[in-house]
Amino acid sequence: MLISFSCLGFWRHLATLRKIGRVIHISPGKKAVIRTTRPLKIGEKVFDGNKKVIGRVSDVFGPIKAPYIEVNIENGEPSNFVGKILYHVSSKQNKRGKRRR
Repeated sequence: MLISFSCLGFWRHLATLRKIGRVIHISPGKKAVIRTTRPLKIGEKVFDGNKKVIGRVSDVFGPIKAPYIEVNIENGEPSNFVGKILYHVSSKQNKRGKRRR
């Protein structure tokens, strides 16, 4: 599921929100645990369906095919996000690797 995202000036005009997964539970450290198929980088911002920043990825753990992501909730009460789907920003860029010589 793609949601267009272009409200902030520092994001490229081709940036979109991509689904990470559903919040399974809240850990004792008040962090949301999400099961996903796409691992994210630590420190990446996480958004809700209303395009508001919820927090940042603090840890990635579990099996390679279906990892879990731990999100440090910065805005709102962590227990309110249980069962909700969260998203991350994905920019459609032409990524070119280094040329081999």
